[in-house]
Amino acid sequence: MSFDALIVTKDEESGTVSAAIEQIGEDRLPEGEVTVAVTYSTVNYKDGLCLTGNGGLVRTYPHIPGIDFAGTVEASSDDRYKPGDQVVLTGWRVGEAHWGGYAQKARVKADWLVPLPEGLTPKQAMAVGTAGFTAMLAVMALEDHGLEPSKGEVLVTGAAGGVGSVAVAILANRGYEVVGVTGRPETEDYLKSLGCTRIIPRGELNETVKRPLESETWAGCVDAVGGDMLARVLGQMKYGGSVAAVGLAGGAKLPATVIPFLLRGVNLLGIDSVMQPYDSRVRAWKRIVEDLPMDRLDTMVTPATLKDLADLGPAILKGQVKGRVVVDVNG
Repeated sequence: MSFDALIVTKDEESGTVSAAIEQIGEDRLPEGEVTVAVTYSTVNYKDGLCLTGNGGLVRTYPHIPGIDFAGTVEASSDDRYKPGDQVVLTGWRVGEAHWGGYAQKARVKADWLVPLPEGLTPKQAMAVGTAGFTAMLAVMALEDHGLEPSKGEVLVTGAAGGVGSVAVAILANRGYEVVGVTGRPETEDYLKSLGCTRIIPRGELNETVKRPLESETWAGCVDAVGGDMLARVLGQMKYGGSVAAVGLAGGAKLPATVIPFLLRGVNLLGIDSVMQPYDSRVRAWKRIVEDLPMDRLDTMVTPATLKDLADLGPAILKGQVKGRVVVDVNG
């Protein structure tokens, strides 16, 4: 039986990448033990790269992007999953090297799936998605390294984006004073509704300074920006504070010194959501159910369908997408 899929193709002569909805058969799906009837997917920064052909993430065309999805198992040759089970997928280079969630069906390895967390609907799970899952991993890493509300303010850069929005909501719900950094002044009310106590314009932190250390300001930081801003923030961390690095919207280079690490014992924690082992994934999803208020999650969501993705891909790369986009692949 055929189904709708967003197929990305590349013109070999011009190098132009384009996306269009096509009807394809199950026989075109890649190998895997589990076939899933997809209900929802999302739009993440990596999806923007895959939809536009940037970043070199997609090596083989035609391709179906979508780095995460939620749905119901249709067929499985693995004993861990049976037809009717609800499942979630994030990571494992699905949507990049392996066909992903921008289709009404997907076929993947059983090892890549986790059961839909109890307490979440498939739509809520994708409102969280890879971005929210990454945000939870970042908060867990900070707390594993000693962060607690009594230690002071926690900074979230790129606060109005997907990772930032969920990180703000989780941290605020856990009792932290959260300070958000954004280049979009129009999102101030939105960020305060998620739990930010104050907002810092991006321009105030977007330039490096000659001094390797500034006043001790932040007890912790979730950084989605990288580049000059991350270098600046490292010099503003309190003694023993940690920065969880989750993104590079501001660039991959880090023009910093080792002084914050040597004189203040600052920790720079790398957060990878793609290759997380199963137990870590289950732990993070359990914490999401416990620590992310669903009413705040609802305020982050913008609905979309497969038809909207060709425009949303470039938009998220330009920083024009606020919060979380939930894609109803059957809409």
